[in-house]
Amino acid sequence: MKRDGHTHTEFCPHSDVEDTEQLIRQAIALGFKEYSITEHAPLPPAIDTKAAGDSEIWSTASMALNDVDNYFKRMNVLRKKYASEIVIHIGFELDYFADFEAWTTDFLAEYGPQTDDGVLSVHFLEGRDGLRGIDYSFEEYKTGVTDYLGSFEQAQTLYYQTVLRSLEADLGPWKPTRLGHISLCQKFERFFDEPTAYSAKNQALVTELLTRVKEKQYSLDLNTAGFYKQGYQQSYPQLWITQKAGALQIPFIYGSDTHALSDVGRGYDKITHWL
Repeated sequence: MKRDGHTHTEFCPHSDVEDTEQLIRQAIALGFKEYSITEHAPLPPAIDTKAAGDSEIWSTASMALNDVDNYFKRMNVLRKKYASEIVIHIGFELDYFADFEAWTTDFLAEYGPQTDDGVLSVHFLEGRDGLRGIDYSFEEYKTGVTDYLGSFEQAQTLYYQTVLRSLEADLGPWKPTRLGHISLCQKFERFFDEPTAYSAKNQALVTELLTRVKEKQYSLDLNTAGFYKQGYQQSYPQLWITQKAGALQIPFIYGSDTHALSDVGRGYDKITHWL
């Protein structure tokens, strides 16, 4: 079945979505039979104690905690309305924070029973003065993470160590079992004036991650949003990682990572042979 497993809504502060219903209608028009609504889950309230960098990163990163009930109410209305035309799944794109595993587990215990899909992602890394965003802007990533750690390679290492830690974390029975865009650390690679290719050490780290994904029977977000990022212009993950994952027979789920009406179905034709 033609499926989009990673989309966002009007509840996302950094999206251009006016109404998720428009996205669903567009998906139906494009022949999609399944559509997963995976809005950014609220960040832990105590994140303020670790948040660093541009304040807008944090104020726009996710839906507010007091929006969650309204989110489920609205998305369930749409699921019922279009049930005869498309299968709609509802869940979260959940950010992993090593320091807030307990809060995340409690959040999932409360809201997880209302979900039937989800994505587990890493958008933040330990950097200068605390947690820093890795996909907000080149300047934020460079000054807050790569310069602080000493090199792009070190940031890459920390990213994959964190993704691996998210995979291994015990977040309870409602933890998402699909990893989101596992090469997000490369989003601005074309803008750096230092090597951004994967070292042998980091290639081995990726291999370790994929091996554990296979063993835990997780799946991977095959996310086409990367094709349209000026500093990247590839899928998440890129070809060599996709090939390794394919050789291990790890399931891929197409993700448009839709944040606007024009994103629906974008890039699907580029990766259908992997699906």
